[in-house]
Amino acid sequence: MKRIAVVDTTFARVDMAESAVATLRASGTGFRILRATVPGIKDLPVACRRMFHEEGADLCLALGMPGKADYDRTCAHEASLGLIWVGVIEAKPIVECFVFEGEAATDRELDRLARRRAQEHALNAYQMLFRPNDLARSAGSGLRQGFPDAGGVRPTH
Repeated sequence: MKRIAVVDTTFARVDMAESAVATLRASGTGFRILRATVPGIKDLPVACRRMFHEEGADLCLALGMPGKADYDRTCAHEASLGLIWVGVIEAKPIVECFVFEGEAATDRELDRLARRRAQEHALNAYQMLFRPNDLARSAGSGLRQGFPDAGGVRPTH
C-alpha cells in the first residue's frame, strides 16, 4: 500500500489540505493518507523529509500560501529550493502546491483558487503514483492548476 503525505501550514489562509485529502479519497484506493501541519512555508522541506523517513511516505504533497510582501516571495523561493533538494536526496517526488495571496483580488477568489489548485495538485500526485500514463498523454497540453488551461501551442507553418 502506498503512502501519500499531505503537508500544510498554519500560515495559509485556506485549509488547502482539506480539499487535497477529499480529492485523493475520491480518486481511488491503494494508498494511505498521512498528514502533517507546520507553522510556515519554510518548514515544509523538513516536514516532508520526516514523512519520508519516519512515516514511509512514497510521495509528499506540500501545500503553502505565501503572503503578498516581497519577503514572502523570497521565503517561498527558499522553501521551494528546500523541497527540490529533499526530493532529490530522497529520490521521491514532492508535489509543490503554492498559492500566493496576490494571485487573487478578493478573499472569495483566493479561497476558490487555493481549493482548486490543491485539488488539481492532489490529482497530479495520485496520477504520479498510480496512473503515470495519464500524465504522459497530457504532455504538452498546457494544463494549469487553479486557472483555466492554456492549451498546447499550435504551430503555424
